[in-house]
Amino acid sequence: METINKTEKKENFSALTVLVFLLVAFIFISRGSTEYRFSQIESIEVAGQNIKVDLALTEATRGEGLSGRRSMAEDTGMLFVFDRPDKYLFWMKNMYFPIDIIWINEDMRVVYIKQNAHPDLFLETYEPDEDAKYVLEVVAGFSDKYNLKVGDKVEFGY
Repeated sequence: METINKTEKKENFSALTVLVFLLVAFIFISRGSTEYRFSQIESIEVAGQNIKVDLALTEATRGEGLSGRRSMAEDTGMLFVFDRPDKYLFWMKNMYFPIDIIWINEDMRVVYIKQNAHPDLFLETYEPDEDAKYVLEVVAGFSDKYNLKVGDKVEFGY
């Protein structure tokens, strides 16, 4: 009877060790895939300024957006690329800093700008009046500083 208990304990310990290893591996792989999703960086021109943007090309990356990031440099942003034009709704879920949200149509023209969308207003949603195929998020104050207006042309290769 004593031998069976020791064997059972060893089996339980081994199973627990394997389970913990698999859990740690899953967490590590999941974190790595998040970093990879946003590893595509493109340079675009907006209001005469070159901006390095992370590309949000999939439903998963568009859903995550800038959530969880603590800050963003003035010359960086995130470009959301959609399959078709529509009135895409945005909100400040899990954001830590204010941003300007810029909707851009298929003709590469700015159709709507929400300046200084603040994380304290995370339940508020923002939606353009016209269809857009792209949405650009940049640091708050960018559109004012560089005099970006509705109708302005934006340049990038998507």
